[in-house]
Amino acid sequence: MNVCSKCGNPHVIIKKKSSGQILCRECFIETTESKVLHDIRKYKLVEKGDKVLLGLSGGKDSVMLLEILNSLKERHVIDLVAVTIDEGISGYREDGVRIAKLNTEKLGVKHRIVSFKDYFGFTLDDVMKKTSDQPHSRHPCTYCGVFRRWFLNRVAKEEGATKIATGHNLNDETESILMNYLEGNIQNLTRIGPKSESRNERFTVKIKPLREIPEKEIGLYVVAKGLEVHFAGCPYAGESFRAEIGSFINDLTAKHPTIMYSTLRGFDKMKPVLKKEFAEESHTGICENCGEPASGRLCKACSFVERWDEDKV
Repeated sequence: MNVCSKCGNPHVIIKKKSSGQILCRECFIETTESKVLHDIRKYKLVEKGDKVLLGLSGGKDSVMLLEILNSLKERHVIDLVAVTIDEGISGYREDGVRIAKLNTEKLGVKHRIVSFKDYFGFTLDDVMKKTSDQPHSRHPCTYCGVFRRWFLNRVAKEEGATKIATGHNLNDETESILMNYLEGNIQNLTRIGPKSESRNERFTVKIKPLREIPEKEIGLYVVAKGLEVHFAGCPYAGESFRAEIGSFINDLTAKHPTIMYSTLRGFDKMKPVLKKEFAEESHTGICENCGEPASGRLCKACSFVERWDEDKV
């Protein structure tokens, strides 16, 4: 009979194929939280006195990260504020916003909700309705990613945050490594890691405390703790290249349980060489419209907005 590897409890909830470790509910929660806090210390993701802006979608990853970062807030290590970005995806985002609000209210964490509609005058649904029949239309994730990054950096400055925390997990990170390699985006590879810093002070440092936690374990964690989360997937994400890569990695992991860890470790060993040879200089320009960093006259978000206004998106 299987019993917990740590305490001997016969009521186990997970057997980790990658390590062979068998854990009960209490030991799984404690082990997972300890791993995240260990990685925060190991990679120096936060320092005492930091103000951290958490991108909180209401999904399992960001809700788990809210729980762990709040433990640091309660110990007076950091200050914490959460932001939920409403892209305007009908029938999907409303529940995520509600759940994000519920979790921050429960913990007493300051929470801001910002929307594409309020800032840019249109929703992601509007963009896709307008561009779906155009021959060179971009994937929804392209528009969404640009606007979400703009929001995170903007709100971080408004709140005086020194770090931006996102809920990227082990699956996300290995997907990003493989995607960018296959597409030949070497500059993007140089920016992947637990902490993304720029020499341009207008960019707030981004951190990924869940980078070494598999997606399935995050799902089990929120269920084990009884957290309310938004489990629905974005309706636009299924057709993306990332989704294809994710399915490929999941198939590999079923046969080779340590493949995501070995991919991450191998990449981290190569990254210093990649940065030395291929890292580009940080953008030093300023968007003439919003004041955010830009390589040209406008930042990418404002260039999309301008093209929208000109009916050319």
